Amino acid sequence: MSTFDKHDLQGLVGKHLVYTYDNGWNYEIYVKNDRTMDYRIHSGIVGNRWVKDQRVFIARVGESIYKISWTEPTGTDVSLIVNLADRLFHGTIFFPRWIINNPEKTICFQNDHIPEMEAYRAAGPAYPTEVIDEFATITFIRDCGENNESVIACAASELPKDFPNNLK
Repeated sequence: MSTFDKHDLQGLVGKHLVYTYDNGWNYEIYVKNDRTMDYRIHSGIVGNRWVKDQRVFIARVGESIYKISWTEPTGTDVSLIVNLADRLFHGTIFFPRWIINNPEKTICFQNDHIPEMEAYRAAGPAYPTEVIDEFATITFIRDCGENNESVIACAASELPKDFPNNLK
């Protein structure tokens, strides 16, 4: 029997997190509510891509440990383990082959290009899937409350040089 309420997501909802994978890729998420999040990719093969209102599935699996999973219109599947107490992430990203072959096609504000992303996904190729399975260190955490549209509102390239140090 667990000692925590596995349905209570309030420890994660409203959190804005910046994290760096062991491979050097830098990402950022804002858990907008219990079913959507916004994210921004700072570096990596799809650096400068950003997304708002991504449908996610969130599960609490420990006292301060959560799992966030989703499928993107690109066909990419992602599953993240967020350990807030230890400031640790573990992420598994399943990239379809078309993204590995042409990552530049996804570097945009996805919300303005969903039909295009779906067409690329349908055209493929999907396989062989490229699996990125990495640990990451959470370098920044703040609570922004639920449904705050200002948290992630531009591409990473438009942020100040001292981001996220300029945030409170």
